[in-house]
Amino acid sequence: MALIRELLAREFEPVELDVIDDSAAHIGHPGAASGAGHFRVRIVSTRFAGLAPLARHRLVNSCLAALMPREIHALSIDAYAP
Repeated sequence: MALIRELLAREFEPVELDVIDDSAAHIGHPGAASGAGHFRVRIVSTRFAGLAPLARHRLVNSCLAALMPREIHALSIDAYAP
């Protein structure tokens, strides 16, 4: 979770950033067996100004791509401009 936070903070310089590990809620889920986690991200950054929600999600996914699927199995994203 710390690495997710670090990568997002470096890339987007957010005014708000919350990373929540929801992995415990998915115990027994087929993806949980790999050891990769389920995470929720809420991020507010000026980098998202003027972008559609899908474009914001693509930027976040691109930033974290190196962690998928080994560290991240599922990622829920709420990305906003201030």
